Amino acid sequence: MSSTDLTRRTAAETAAAIAAREVSAVEVAQAHLDRIAAVDDRVHAFLHVDAEGALAQAARVDAGELSGPLAGVPLALKDVLCQEGIPTTVGSKILEGWRPPYDATVTARLKAAGVVLLGKTNMDEFAMGSSTEHSAYGPTHNPWDLDRIPGGSGGGSAAAVAAYEAPLAIGTDTGGSIRQPASVTGTVGVKPTYGGVSRYGLVAFSSSLDQAGPCARTVLDAALLHAVIAGHDPADSTSIPLPVPPVVEAAQKRDITGLRIGVVKELAGEGYEAGVEARFAEAVELLTALGATVTEVSCPHFGYALPAYYLIAPSEASSNLARFDSVRFGLRVGDDGVHSLEEVMSLTREQGFGPEVKRRIMLGTYALSSGYYDAYYGQAQKVRTLITQDFTRAFEQVDVLVSPASPGVAFRLGEKLGDPLAMYRQDLATIPSNLYGGPAMSLPCGLSDGLPVGLQIMAPTMRDDLLYQVGGAFEAALPAPVPSLSWES
Repeated sequence: MSSTDLTRRTAAETAAAIAAREVSAVEVAQAHLDRIAAVDDRVHAFLHVDAEGALAQAARVDAGELSGPLAGVPLALKDVLCQEGIPTTVGSKILEGWRPPYDATVTARLKAAGVVLLGKTNMDEFAMGSSTEHSAYGPTHNPWDLDRIPGGSGGGSAAAVAAYEAPLAIGTDTGGSIRQPASVTGTVGVKPTYGGVSRYGLVAFSSSLDQAGPCARTVLDAALLHAVIAGHDPADSTSIPLPVPPVVEAAQKRDITGLRIGVVKELAGEGYEAGVEARFAEAVELLTALGATVTEVSCPHFGYALPAYYLIAPSEASSNLARFDSVRFGLRVGDDGVHSLEEVMSLTREQGFGPEVKRRIMLGTYALSSGYYDAYYGQAQKVRTLITQDFTRAFEQVDVLVSPASPGVAFRLGEKLGDPLAMYRQDLATIPSNLYGGPAMSLPCGLSDGLPVGLQIMAPTMRDDLLYQVGGAFEAALPAPVPSLSWES
């Protein structure tokens, strides 16, 4: 079997072939390592490749030491999750070369399940961005068109999956950082219910919003990965002590007859490209044809989600990033015996943090400052409550909500770098679910000007299975488009 055949298979197909001993896990791992070596100089999805560790893990699967539904399947890990002994930079110079002494819970669960970790993927620095252009290590390129962005902040994970460098990846979603990259790369990305997947060992951006989740090429693959990483973790105080929803069973059900689906009135119109709106309208027609009852639902406070998010998230970031003080770990600049500790700290942060991170730290620090806390951060939290109430009322009428996942297709590299507000608007449709805490998925629903468009599905908290039920049925009726990858030749 050729390396190309091995890298084009789904995760479910690969796992089944390894379990049946039709192919070895080492062969599969090597095929993907070869793929990375062949194309990643152009895609730049990875910041670090751990070939030795990947092959050793694969050998353990072949020896029967590790088993599970995804045993032997390769995976790309977003560089915001700790992996013992492996560089973890969060896309920032301030952590360049840092090797964590422990595994994040997600990482540990992947290893225990026999998943083969290929390496760490590129990302916007500290997960702050919508294009992966804010990485301190250079941008990732969209496999559909190398001149375009792969979304952000988890563009490296999405691009690795789209370019067949890995069948699976882990991303994190604070305001859309799994779903928006999935939308513009033609892949499947899921933000689980907040607290459904442990945040222990996830380098924090915004603690009340951050959530790790699966990236894949099919809904079933995403469900299989979701089941591996989800579940209660005593090490995370925000972890939900409830059983994992039956996501794998739901993905295979492929029946939505009688399901009530709400189209969010406020997540359409101004700010959305015509091609995106057209594909979304077609997706709604298909859901109706599949037997769902589709109605329009109003969530009147969703229009305030973007400004509320850009007060809450930077405020939490300004607190979380205060730990990067040049003393305990990471970069240390000016430690020459001449500069004071305060000067060393200032010099380190000046050189270690990039411009977008500095912008958000300053926004957050201002919003939390004396005399402004109630006017900004406090008001934003009130808006968050109103948005949560919108979701609650909506889910009294329907089972799931749908919208476009992103207002546009992938834009060209550099096109929006000089306009932070234009960049922030890429998360118009995704931010509300983060503020609410419920699960949400993006999956492909066609092309606009030859580029992927994503359909977003949103569900009530701890009803992640509904995402997979709807997504599985939709995908079976409208398979995902495949990138030409003409740049390979």
